[in-house]
Amino acid sequence: MTLAIDVHGLNKTFGDKHVVNDVTIQVEQGRICGFLGPNGSGKTTTLRMLCGLLTPDSGSGEALGYDIIRDADEVKRRTGYMTQKFSLYEDLTIAENLQFTARVYGLDRRRERVDAALERLGLTSRRGQLAGTLSGGWKQRLALATATLHEPKLLLLDEPTAGVDPKARRTFWDEIHALAAEGLTVLVSTHYMDEAERCHEIAYISYGRLIARGTANEVIAQSGLITFRGEGPNADKLAHALAAAPGVETAAAFGAAIHVSGTERTALETAIQPYREGHRWNEGAPTLEDVFIQLMGRSEDNIQ
Repeated sequence: MTLAIDVHGLNKTFGDKHVVNDVTIQVEQGRICGFLGPNGSGKTTTLRMLCGLLTPDSGSGEALGYDIIRDADEVKRRTGYMTQKFSLYEDLTIAENLQFTARVYGLDRRRERVDAALERLGLTSRRGQLAGTLSGGWKQRLALATATLHEPKLLLLDEPTAGVDPKARRTFWDEIHALAAEGLTVLVSTHYMDEAERCHEIAYISYGRLIARGTANEVIAQSGLITFRGEGPNADKLAHALAAAPGVETAAAFGAAIHVSGTERTALETAIQPYREGHRWNEGAPTLEDVFIQLMGRSEDNIQ
């Protein structure tokens, strides 16, 4: 097994806020790792430390075999980083943005590389369009083309599909899987559960601490959650009352139904008993979203 990311005990503090707290993470080469967690949990700060844009206060490790502190410049040259906010020049065309990036990296065969990137991401017919006039999905494609133009071995994506329509998100993820099949390692932060499920593995960070790690199925199994799904008239409106019942960790509406979860079966059955008449209740496997909601509910316990 070759590790593309192998870091231990990373810490970063801004003022009195401990943003990243003793984070240790390994990602195998060619794998797609989803990075999950509520806003403000340290995902972006961790990504920036991994690619050499930020220096950790303490901790150590390697990215692509290079020390993330001592060899930060080498890591930057071999890593693609796509920021959460579109950060390219809006008054340049698609092709001009790519040509500028090629010059920044000192690439040879610039025209050939730019043409290939345009073709791969379906941007050829729009090469002369100003970046500022693109929709969210097309901006996303341009940002990915720019982040991979120098043929990096590691790609860090910070909520790359926020605000993008489902079709554009699927197209984007198809391309990410195609790149991973060629050996590219991807660490991607996301809030979309369907995207997390498309990752080979996931890592959940909460208030700077890494608290869950593994495949989606492993993280669900590790949660110990038991989930009952309720259906019937106004079942979705029972969430508030059930959330306050003993033993219920999460109660959330899913369309017209409700998912009630916890780790104690007897307590859950007691909680839903008053609502059995007129509603259908079935035990089902917890979803990744059930686990996500559970972990968010426990997040404040991790503040130090």
